[in-house]
Amino acid sequence: MLKDKCGIVGIHSKDYSNDVSSLIYYGLYALQHRGQESAGIATHNSEKGLKYHCDMGLLTDVFKNFEINELNGDVGVGHVRYSKNGQPKKENCQPFVTEFDEGFIAIAHNGDIINSNPIRKQLIDEGFKFKSDSDAEILCFLIKKENDKTKDIVKAIENVCKIIIGSYSVVILVNEDLYVLRDPAGMKPLAIAQRDDLFIAASETVAFDVIGAKYIRDVVPGEIIHFKDDKINSHMIESADSTNNAHCMFEYVYFARPDSIIDNKNVYQVRLNIGKALYNEFPIDADMIIPIPDSAIPAAIGYSRASGIPYGEGLIKNRYVGRTFIMPTQEERELAVKLKINPLVSELKGKKVVIIDDSIVRGTTSKNFINLIRDAGVKEIHILIGCPPVISPCYYGIAMADKQQLIAFNRSVDEIKEQLGVDSIGYISLDSLVQAIDIPPNELCLGCLTGDYPTDIPIDLKSENSK
Repeated sequence: MLKDKCGIVGIHSKDYSNDVSSLIYYGLYALQHRGQESAGIATHNSEKGLKYHCDMGLLTDVFKNFEINELNGDVGVGHVRYSKNGQPKKENCQPFVTEFDEGFIAIAHNGDIINSNPIRKQLIDEGFKFKSDSDAEILCFLIKKENDKTKDIVKAIENVCKIIIGSYSVVILVNEDLYVLRDPAGMKPLAIAQRDDLFIAASETVAFDVIGAKYIRDVVPGEIIHFKDDKINSHMIESADSTNNAHCMFEYVYFARPDSIIDNKNVYQVRLNIGKALYNEFPIDADMIIPIPDSAIPAAIGYSRASGIPYGEGLIKNRYVGRTFIMPTQEERELAVKLKINPLVSELKGKKVVIIDDSIVRGTTSKNFINLIRDAGVKEIHILIGCPPVISPCYYGIAMADKQQLIAFNRSVDEIKEQLGVDSIGYISLDSLVQAIDIPPNELCLGCLTGDYPTDIPIDLKSENSK
């Protein structure tokens, strides 16, 4: 199962008269799918200064016995996290907060700084004391360092962007000022909205919907926004003009909620398009189309509509199960799968079924689902994948696998079919995926599908993922 790094929210009250803490909480609630490991909120109050609270667990767990009114503030940032870099421990929870001469900085970050190792070493050599191993702390220290030189936060942020390589959408609270930032390639999503006298920034537009805010636009790749004086003050990073867009294709295939709009593309419509494309490439004679819930549901509907084959719920998901951590024994791992998904035998028995899945990475989860369906007494199993074979690791914030663990690495489609134990398997072609997303291929990050990445990859990361 793929896991994205996190979701972020920032809210600014234009006249500093409204409490934003509960709205940040509800915005994060809408983004809980982007990270279930930890959550946190930091706010600034003109009378009380900085207030923040973060801890391990789901948002509801972190704030279960915490009065949200204690975070009363007129500007703030929030974060839900899944770790790719940085261990799952409280010290790595975000927003990450650090003091500097003029007050404090609180940062919530989505992405992966791929040259973080040499930057961290240099900062340590310069006397910076790290409390965590997260990229957010590196960003805090770099902004602090550059601001000491420039005495201008926007210029300091721009200077930091010249140092770091990778993917980053960031909301930054500097005392009572809110800044938002998106990397020059636009790898990670970030959008802005307005509700009355509030400006909001978030990873996905669903965070706006839940609090009744009106979507304005996406943050432009390479844009720094400073919400100040009742305005959206925009500043473009100098290198943005010479950097190609590289939007993460997995946002459309899997990560984003289907009711989100990412870079002006309706995610639900993209997934319907993927299903229709799968039918055009793999028309199969079957009795029923079933998705692996939940992210593959729109693609399965698209295939069903194009083919005329009935859509059915062959797998029922237990939506009250959170993250299933690694179990120590095979028996417990199989039990964890059955706890999350249960086959509907009455619908499956004796039928030829087409399973639609969003992607296959290691193949272990898919194999478990297929075994459940096979045990339900189906006649034939055909599996279609709404993403081409994943042959290379992601370096930009998706925890997928080392290259050797990828089921498609050095295996043919026929070999994958045999390993999964299905009657047939089909992957959407790269061209069809790009057409479904409706973004030119040179404006998408397809590195995990092609091995061609939008940035240089440090040698230490390449060696780690080639073992």
